[in-house]
Formats: sequence, C-alpha cells, structure tokens
Amino acid sequence: MDAAESLVIILPLPGGLLSPNNTVGSIGGRFAKARATGKYRRLAKQAVYDEQIETAPWQHVTVEARFYFKQNRRRDPDNAIGSLKAAYDGIVDAGLVADDDYEHMTRLPPIFMTARKHPRVELTIKRTR
Repeated sequence: MDAAESLVIILPLPGGLLSPNNTVGSIGGRFAKARATGKYRRLAKQAVYDEQIETAPWQHVTVEARFYFKQNRRRDPDNAIGSLKAAYDGIVDAGLVADDDYEHMTRLPPIFMTARKHPRVELTIKRTR
C-alpha cells in the first residue's frame, strides 16, 4: 500500500451557478442550479474513473485545488472551495474515498493561477491512508 499514491483530475472552472454566493429565487433557477451541479458532479466522477485506480477506496485523502483563470485578480478562497462541492461529491461517487467529510477528505487552501488560453481547475488528490 503506497501512501504517496495520487492523481490529478482536470475540470472546467465551476460556473457561477455552483458558487455558494449564488442565490436561487425561482423554480427555474433551482432547476438550472441542480442541472449544473449534476453535470459537474458527473464530470468529476468520470475523471476519476478514467484514472482506473485499482487501490480504491482510499481511507483518507488531501485535495489541493489549483484554479487557472483568464484574468489575474483577487479571488475568494472560501467561495472557490465551496464551488467545488459537486466535484468532491463526484470523487466520492467514483468510489475513490468513502465520504467527503473531515474524517476522509482534507481540503487544502486553493491556489490561484493565470492561464489565459486554458482556464480550468486541477484537483490533486493524494492518498494519506
């Protein structure tokens, strides 16, 4: 059992509907948020499946999110981490880790970078146990 086992999944930047600051005031808005959440969750799940990790489930992981934005400006780290909730759920759905609670997953502070031509978020998932 290699405690240093890790993988990186690359996802599009989470859209505004996934932001914790996004308030939903209508039925249509709720449906739109639910669709966006489900799609992002499925993208993360598929990205983990594509890695074909044979040692899953892992007991505990750390997740580092590296955001690549088109523009370099100030970002809210708490909002950035919150916008990835669907991705964390997708990682769990894929069976890589049992749950996204504090006993199974530690989220490291996000890192913000600039990539004008290819905005994205890279999640580095490291097995700790």
